[in-house]
Amino acid sequence: SLIDEKIILDKIPGSSNHNGGRIKFGSDGFLYIGTGDAQTPSQAQDKNTLGGKILRITKNGKIPNDNPFGNAVYSYGHRNVQGFAWDRNGNLWATEHGRSGVLSGLDELNFIENGNNYGWPDIQGNETRNGMQTSRKNSGNTTWAPSGAAFVGDSLFFSGLRGQALYQAIIKNNRVADLKEHFKGEFGRIREAILGPDGF
Repeated sequence: SLIDEKIILDKIPGSSNHNGGRIKFGSDGFLYIGTGDAQTPSQAQDKNTLGGKILRITKNGKIPNDNPFGNAVYSYGHRNVQGFAWDRNGNLWATEHGRSGVLSGLDELNFIENGNNYGWPDIQGNETRNGMQTSRKNSGNTTWAPSGAAFVGDSLFFSGLRGQALYQAIIKNNRVADLKEHFKGEFGRIREAILGPDGF
């Protein structure tokens, strides 16, 4: 049984969709939490709310000294963060769902840096705007619905829900040099990708 429940972070907005939900300890020992915009896109740009963000706290819920805004927010301007992975240099990459409905697509693979704004809802896809980060790769008019991610060497593998595939982004100089699909349609919706202790 679970005992001694303790809330270390609350007031994360929720809704029927766009709730993020990925939680992982990073290579720096801090706890990272991916949140969604909870179907209120404007809050992704509000640094004082926890929706549409990547959050970073200690294992006890304290705010690290180098968090950029004096709260749990590490990066902002996210629609729906679904996966995290750190490369061999300790850099954080994140998968994120793009727009949905009849115009679904523009899912993202982002290179995450402390304090950066990743643009939602003001920019999408390959769009640019001063002070905002364009994704390192997006799905265009197709839909990956990317979820969990893991690095194996210089490749970032991430799972696809609606895409029903395991995707492999080959990373060179912090850019996506190539993107490959594996097992397309063979296993249905794939939720997570994890590197096991055996190296597989």
